[in-house]
Amino acid sequence: MKLIIINGPNLNLLGVREPSVYGNQSFGQYFDDLKKKYPSAELHYFQSNVEGEIINKLHEVGFNFDGIILNAGGYTHTSVAIADAIASIKTPVIEVHISNIHAREEFRHHSLIAGKCKGSISGFGLDSYRLAVESFLK
Repeated sequence: MKLIIINGPNLNLLGVREPSVYGNQSFGQYFDDLKKKYPSAELHYFQSNVEGEIINKLHEVGFNFDGIILNAGGYTHTSVAIADAIASIKTPVIEVHISNIHAREEFRHHSLIAGKCKGSISGFGLDSYRLAVESFLK
C-alpha cells in the first residue's frame, strides 16, 4: 500500500514549536518510527508552508497513491482551494491533527476540508498519524 503524509504550515517545526501542544519529537524522527512499524507499507512524506505547493502535491499523488494523510495545519480552517483539490482527486484523504482542534480556539473548531475527506482524526498527538495509517491498512 502506497501512502503519503502531507503536512502543512509550521509543522516543519515539530519538536521545537510549542512543545506543550505538539510535543518534543521532530516529525522526521516520528516518520522513521512509522516506517519501521509498517514495513509492508510504502510511506512517503511531504511538508510545505505554502498552500499552492500542498495543492500541487495533492494533484501529483491523488491518482496513483492508495491513501493520503493530510495535516493541513492552519489551512484546515481557511483553504477552500485545498478542499477543492481534495474533491478533485480519486485517492482518499484522512484529515489529521495532533491537537484536539475542538478543545482549542473557536476558529479552529471548523474544518473546510473535513467534508471532502474519508475521515478525521485529532487529539492523539503524533499518534494521530499512526491511527490514520492503520485505517488505510485495514
